[in-house]
Amino acid sequence: MAKTTCSVSRAEFREKAKAIKVEVNGIPMMAEVKEFSTGSFGWYLSGKTAVEIDGKTVSVQVGANLTVIGSKELPKE
Repeated sequence: MAKTTCSVSRAEFREKAKAIKVEVNGIPMMAEVKEFSTGSFGWYLSGKTAVEIDGKTVSVQVGANLTVIGSKELPKE
């Protein structure tokens, strides 16, 4: 199976990427632009919110990486 290539350069990502609004259980959160230590890039979200289970509220920790497929293979600039 062929690898997916990334359609933006590292420079384009750095200059043009913006934070992404992500909704968790109806609560808006922002995933920030990030270059990961692995060499790939994308967005990172970390935070806390509340979720209701059977009428009881529990605190949850939210963590998400949105990684641009193929970004790790791009040359370092």
